[in-house]
Amino acid sequence: MYQQEKLAKGIDWVVVFLYAALVGIGILCIFMVEYNPDVNWVSAFISGQTEYSKQLIFAGVCAILAIFILLSDSKLYTAFANLAYLFGILLMLATFVLGKNINGSRSWIPLGGGFNLQPAELCKIFTSLALAKYLSMQELDFTKLRSQIIATVIAMFPAMLSILQNETGLALVYCCFFIVMYREGLPGAILLIGFSFGVLVVATLIMDPDLLAIILTAIAIAMIYLLRKKIKRSKTILGLIILIWGACVGIQRFAVPYIFNNILQCYQSTRVYAMVGKVYDCSKNKSSIAREEENKGYAKPDDYNVRQSKIAIGSGGIFGRGFLKGTQTRGKYVPEQQTDFVFTSIGEAFGFVGCAAFLLTYLALLFRIVKIAERQRSVFSRVYAYCVASIFLMHIAINVCMTVGLFPVVGIPLPLVSYGGSSLVTFTILIFIMLRLDADRQMVLR
Repeated sequence: MYQQEKLAKGIDWVVVFLYAALVGIGILCIFMVEYNPDVNWVSAFISGQTEYSKQLIFAGVCAILAIFILLSDSKLYTAFANLAYLFGILLMLATFVLGKNINGSRSWIPLGGGFNLQPAELCKIFTSLALAKYLSMQELDFTKLRSQIIATVIAMFPAMLSILQNETGLALVYCCFFIVMYREGLPGAILLIGFSFGVLVVATLIMDPDLLAIILTAIAIAMIYLLRKKIKRSKTILGLIILIWGACVGIQRFAVPYIFNNILQCYQSTRVYAMVGKVYDCSKNKSSIAREEENKGYAKPDDYNVRQSKIAIGSGGIFGRGFLKGTQTRGKYVPEQQTDFVFTSIGEAFGFVGCAAFLLTYLALLFRIVKIAERQRSVFSRVYAYCVASIFLMHIAINVCMTVGLFPVVGIPLPLVSYGGSSLVTFTILIFIMLRLDADRQMVLR
């Protein structure tokens, strides 16, 4: 009786309901994609050989995990935050020795029985806890550069390991922690610099290099003219403008080409160029020869997934084709439609209206998490809740934009909906630790 009262007391059941609804939608989507009228789906379901039956098993495991977390003590998460982060880093390092190569990424540890663990997914939980632990330190002054650098290292070290594992998409997700740091006092200028860098990269891809250099020079001259009175009083402003101009020209002339030709794999560069309607020349990429050797047979164009995804979503129209009536997703025209492109099944089956309702469910969850974050007395709990909201936001934005061609294909799952045990377990733990902390929101955790 006491355990039941502890389980129910203070739990935000709205989040639990939204979580359960999204997990249910995910199983339904996987069922729609995998359904075969010639096979008895009940026996296939019971056999556990189908992906929708496996996802239900994952959901059952997650339900047990959720109950266990809700019955735990909130102080455990502050006490073991740093140790958990270290454990996550060690797990990621273990993939370089024990890792299994799946779809070109050596980021999986085989567990046997056809199940694999992706430490980079789990490490998002540990990074959230470690960042919350650091930012809640009583003596911390986050306005100081040293504190900001330490927080950045905590957030980005797993991202660097993800890049070494050839998991660029997951590495991007770790950038969401800058949103959390901004909430805790990180200067907005740093986010503005990051956004400006992104705009400059896109401009470099779509514009002639000489023309872009001329435009940047013209902007610098215009700024010097507009600020000429202030420049007379302080030559520092002139030096700053020249420095920014030189950095921008250097980035578009040297840094961006180097990144695409020497750091990114050929297929990654091709996908980014395809997003802006350009064709990337793989002969410039240092990995192009290796790629040609690995793909001597017929290879689908690099934008094949996105084109098929657009066709599937577009064919749904306003109200969709109906449940189990999709021709594109059920016809297996869209690759990876149970995982990265699961959103296409919703678009084809339920159309624009279904997609809007689905995304509104996510929006309601995000708003609820932010509300939970803002009502915390403890900095630790608030930071952790914002980490959860930021991770969800990044995953949703990238995945949906990826399926409609607004972002390169980087292999980011849709939270709680895409097929996969590692992903579902990760998001379940993230949410229910937040709910456990929220249930004890009157406590001050450090």
